[in-house]
Amino acid sequence: MALRRARGTLLRLIRKRPLAIVVGAALAAPAAWIEFGSRDVAWWVDGLSIVLGATGAALLWTGVTGVKPDWIDRSVD
Repeated sequence: MALRRARGTLLRLIRKRPLAIVVGAALAAPAAWIEFGSRDVAWWVDGLSIVLGATGAALLWTGVTGVKPDWIDRSVD
């Protein structure tokens, strides 16, 4: 049940482009700092920063480019 609720929240978030950009940048910036600037971190922090950085980059990209439709309706002429 919690996963379905989190998925719904994420899907509603990507429909609001400015908010998706802000949240994506807020996730990607600390992850990049941990990956590139930090030297001595625990293995799980490094893994968590990769996951958060990828999620932030995906949200940022979706916020900038927009959501594509699930299908393209091509009518036959």
